[in-house]
Parts: sequence; structure tokens; C-alpha cells
Amino acid sequence: MNRPFFTARRSCLAATLTALAWVQPAPASAGVVSFDEVKREFRSSDTAVLDRNGELLQRVRTDATVRRGQWTALADVSPALRMAMVMSEDRRFYEHSGIDWRAVSAAAWGNLWNTRTRGASTITMQLSGLLDEDLRRANSGRTFTQKIGQTVAAAQLERSWRKDQILEAYLNTVPFRGEIVGIDALSRTLFGKAPNGLDAREASVAAALVRAPNAKPALVAQRACEVMRAMEPERKIDCEALDMFTSAAVQRRAFDANEGIAPHAARRALRELREAGEAAGAAVPSARQVANKDAAIRTTLRAPLQRFALGTLQRHLKELRGRHVEDGALVVLDNASGEVLAWVGSSGPLSQAAEVDAVTALRQPGSTLKPLLYAQAIAERRLTAASLIDDSSAQINTASGLYIPQNYDRQFKGPVSARTALAASLNVPAVRTLVMVSPESFARQLRAAGLPLRESGDYYGYSLALGSAEVSLLSLTNAYRMLANGGRYGPTTLSAPTPAGKKAVDPAASILDAGAAFIVGDILSDANARTRTFGLDSILSTRFWTAVKTGTSKDMRDNWAVGWSQRYTVGVWVGNASGASMWDVSGTSGAAPVWAEVMRFLHAREPSRAPRPPPGLVEARVAFGPGGDGNPLEATRSDWFLQGTEQPLFALDNSGAPVEAAAARITAPADGTIIALDPDIPPLHQRVRFESEGRGVQWRIDGKHFARGNTAQWLPWPGRHVIELVDATGKVVDQRKLEVRGAGVIAKSGTSTRR
Repeated sequence: MNRPFFTARRSCLAATLTALAWVQPAPASAGVVSFDEVKREFRSSDTAVLDRNGELLQRVRTDATVRRGQWTALADVSPALRMAMVMSEDRRFYEHSGIDWRAVSAAAWGNLWNTRTRGASTITMQLSGLLDEDLRRANSGRTFTQKIGQTVAAAQLERSWRKDQILEAYLNTVPFRGEIVGIDALSRTLFGKAPNGLDAREASVAAALVRAPNAKPALVAQRACEVMRAMEPERKIDCEALDMFTSAAVQRRAFDANEGIAPHAARRALRELREAGEAAGAAVPSARQVANKDAAIRTTLRAPLQRFALGTLQRHLKELRGRHVEDGALVVLDNASGEVLAWVGSSGPLSQAAEVDAVTALRQPGSTLKPLLYAQAIAERRLTAASLIDDSSAQINTASGLYIPQNYDRQFKGPVSARTALAASLNVPAVRTLVMVSPESFARQLRAAGLPLRESGDYYGYSLALGSAEVSLLSLTNAYRMLANGGRYGPTTLSAPTPAGKKAVDPAASILDAGAAFIVGDILSDANARTRTFGLDSILSTRFWTAVKTGTSKDMRDNWAVGWSQRYTVGVWVGNASGASMWDVSGTSGAAPVWAEVMRFLHAREPSRAPRPPPGLVEARVAFGPGGDGNPLEATRSDWFLQGTEQPLFALDNSGAPVEAAAARITAPADGTIIALDPDIPPLHQRVRFESEGRGVQWRIDGKHFARGNTAQWLPWPGRHVIELVDATGKVVDQRKLEVRGAGVIAKSGTSTRR
């Protein structure tokens, strides 16, 4: 025998036993962490996003450093798993007081003879190492000092905690494989089930992974077979079958990083939470800190509505796959509060860009901007719902050349009322309306309604009437909500109401005349007015009151349906995230069927009644003069007017132009025009041309009479000026503000001089 070697082994054994012997049962220290503290500080790697009633909508991975599920009570862990863990890691768990002295002696004796034995570390000792970073095992193993500290900590835990608490905390904090920590994450990742459903075979694999978390599947299976034999000694274990099962299990990833029915809304809610913290002056938190602030965040969504909306959109898109359509989005808003009730950002597995949130993506809205345009024109008293607009070929001069708008069917209807033009979505009348309003003025109105236009109105020009700017589905739907609320604009929110009651709502700002908003809603709810384009039996018609508008962007890249009922506003978009064109998809076959189904779901047990007219509106009977065929242009009807704009007859004069008392308006220059003078150019070549519509009008500049008639030439001079159009009674019916910059010029014998 090698005496020096034996002496060294014996000395090591003596030192170990002596060190363990002097560990006295000290009183429970105030520094020992409590079970409740450990449970309270436990953080899932996911954040649970809930609906307004607490139902789970989505799990979002917010901690990329670890994969940890929810804390699982011991009662919710299967008996097989509890037994497997104890049999594998600490057979005398319920007998010892934190230190298994029999195992220590066996381990020391094995160490003496260099024999492999089961380790002496108990479940309590392992837990103490998991709870204290100073005692945590390194890759090279624990030092002698750490082992002594672990032993002391285990003894203190046993005096402070119950056995069931120790086992519960251990199962929730022990690492298993790779990034997986805790029994909930392991059960759902490797076995696709909750911990209470694990059987003996699955439990044995779980227990084997504790001993060798990152071992090869064959070694894990071998260890699992040993655990099963210890659990069921009377049963013959098929280790070969267990090997196959283990190999499959350790490669499975059933627990997706993000799982649920509202992935885009969940990410948006987390971002809103973080931004709210920044606005409050707090330090910018990380995603992990945001998630750890609370294991779950509550949103304003309704889970049943979210499921229905998602299912409806996916089902309809499957029907459209033959028409080259794969993406879609949907949002539902509460009119009164602005709360988001449903948020479907994509078609999910049907899409090749499922991560793109089409609720917030910028797309061309097509004709869905027309209601906002007509509302502004009516509010500015440039039009009434009964005003006649010529739907005929138009060539409009612009800085870049002639703009020639076309209707969807490339046909013209002749003179039509504004009601018909909007409801039937005629393009040329919309462009003529924008000429009255001006692109820059309309762009300002759109921004006030929350639409994020990137460029000025002059950049888009008259194509802005047909939706050439890019907007998001969320902002467009909220702009329609503004119409539903009588011209009052307010932001949307995903944050749930406070526990004490309703969430405080930001005061709405009035950005549009309530009467104009009511008239546009009345037009968009008029099934008869839309028959020229959509027919009598349209998908847009509902059995309850709704107002709706569809839109299709250039080359059929986007299709929209946005509208509101008494309580809800619903917006739907379908198309392709790539921007590819759809094939043969119209306003009624694309987004409209989804819109109609969601509206029916919302009002299955809830009525929707037409809104009451606000003060300042007049309902009057109107007739229309004859057209080219001698028949009335439109049938006599009652219509709504802003007080003072009503008239009994809308007709054409001998030239075919509309004759209206309320038609006087400035058509050029645009409001806010800036004119730069060049003193080297003759003044006759720098005159500004004023143009207007209406009869018996005259012009005033800065309050002084200037000219009569529909056109006038003005020699500008530096400064800011107000141009007014006055009717025959002396009433100002329209005005423009403009600014002249540069050196002035004075006409003198055909020449110009500086002044």
C-alpha cells in the first residue's frame, strides 16, 4: 500500500468530517431569506399580457438570458415528478435536517478509496446554492469554503422553512437544460404540458436532467432508466424505448417564446408601459425591468372579440388566396373612450411577414380619406350634402403638369350631389372638392385628426383627395372615430382601466364642426346614395345603424373598410406586406366582408341607433333641376344642412354649371401662399391672379375694395395680406391669407424700379 497516499486521503477525510462537525445549529438568522420572499422575487422570463377581464392574450419573451415559466405550487406538480426528484436527488429528504450525514460519510469514504458514489448534496443544500450567488457552483465546482457555507445555509433553511416549501422552491429554481430553469418551463418546453400532467416516464427524464443538464440524450436516458427503476422496482423498464423517448423530448421546443392571439398588441402594450415610465421621469428601463415590474400587464382588449376578429380575418384571407392576397389587419375602437378592443396586426401563419404590425404600418388609404375631405368642405360652407358637383373629365393645371383624375370604373356620371359623390366614392368630384379646399388646408386638417402625413399638402397635390399619402390603420380608424364623436378628436389607448374604476380619458379636442361630422355620417349610412357604385344589395348594408367607407389604393396594393356604429369604430385592411398588387379585389370583396362580420359580432346583442343631429343643423326638403335628358338630376328628398346653407332647389344654368346660393368661394390662390418678388422682372409679369366661383362677388384686400367679378389681377407689395371674397349683400363668404416677400415694384412707363 502507498502509505503517503493513504495518509493524505485519511487527513482529507478527517478535515472534512471535522469541518462539518463544528457546524453548530445556530439560531435562525434574520438574514435568512424567507420562502415568501423567494416566491415574491421569482420572475418569469415572459410577461403575460391580459385582456380587460384578466384573460391571457399573449406571452411575450422579455428576458433573453433565461427561460423561466410561472411559479408552480407544489400541489400543482404531479406526484410522479415529486417522487422522481426525491428518489434521484435526495432519498432521505424527509428524514434529515438539511444535511444527510449518511450520504456525507459514504461520499467521504468513496473519496478516500477514489470510488464514484452518489453526491452528499441534499435538495436543501442545492437550494441554498441556488438562492445565494456566493454559494453558486462554478464550472470548476464549489470550493471547500463554499461547501461549508452551503452546509450552514442548508441547516438554517431547514429551521426556517417547511419541507414542502423547500421542495417547491427547489423545483421552481433548479436549472434543467440549456436556458431552461424551473419545472414549469421544462414541462411546457420538453413535454408540451403543465407540470401537473407529467407521468412517470416524463418525470424520470426531468429528474435525470437535474443531475446532467447538458449531457447527451443517451446519457440522460440511461440516468432516467435508473430513476424509473428506483421509482417502480417491481416493474420491468424498457430502457430502449425510454432512450428513444428521451432523445425526442430533449430536442422538442413546444413552449414558444411568444404565444397567444395578440402578439402585436402585446408588444405595443409593453412599449406603452415603458414610454409611460419615461414620461414620468423615471430612468429608461430595459425590457426585462419592464416585465419584472409586474408578471402580467392588463390591456383594454376583449379576448372573445380578439379571437373572433383573428379567426374571421384568417378565414376570409384563405378565401382570397387565389387572388394574391395574404396579409390583413384589423382594429376595433370604443368610440367614447378610445380604448382598443381588438388589435390584429397580421394574418399570422398565412403571411410571409407575420412580424410586421399592419395596424401601425403606413399604407396608402385610397378613397377612405374622402369623408374627411367632404367633412372639411361642408364645415367651411364650400359644399352642402345636396350641392351639385360635375363628374366629368377634368384636366387640372399643376406645377408638374396636367392632373387628370379618373373614376374607378373609368366612367362619368355627370352632375351629381355631394351625397351621391361621397357615398358612391366618385373620384373626380372628390378632386374638384379638394380644389375648393386646397391640398395644404386639407393636409393640415388630416394632421389635426391624427394622420401622420410625412409631406406637405402641396407635395401630394390634388391626388391627396384619392389617398396618395400614407397613413396607418390605427390612425385612420381613430380619425373616423373623430367623425363618430361629432368632430372631437382624442387619442387611443391600450392601457387597462384603473382598478378603482374607469381610466381617466384625455379631454377631446374639437377639430371639426359637429354638424359637418353628422352630415358625413348620415351620407355614409345611406344605402340608397351608394347604389350607383355598390348596388342595392351591398355587403356594406347592415341591419343596424352604421356608417362605412371602403378604399382601394393605386394598383390594388391596399384595400380598406372603415366605419362606425353608435358605440364602435372598426377598421380593416387587406393586401400584401410586400406591396405586391392584389388580383381582382374590390372594395366589397376585400376588407368589407370582414368589417361587416365584426360589426355583426359586436352588435349581436347590442343595438346601434342613428345619432341625434347636433345644434346648428337644419333638415330641409330639396329638389333638383333637370339634367340633359330633361329628368331631375336626383330624386327630391330631405337633406341636412348647416344652418344658413339650405336652399330648396339645386339646378344647372344654361352652360351646365351648378347654380347655388352657397357656392361663392375663392378657388385661387391657396390659403397660406407665399409670393417672392423679383425687382428685375417687369411688374406686369408678377401680377397675382385671383379666381373665384359664385355670382355677384367682389374682392377686398386688407379690408379695402379691390375689384368685382370672378377674376382679378393684383400687383403684390411686401407684407402679409388678407384677401376676402364678398357676396352681393356685402357678406364675406371666403378669405385667404398670403404673404409677399422681397423688394416691391412700381409700374412706371412699362419699367420697374426698386423701392
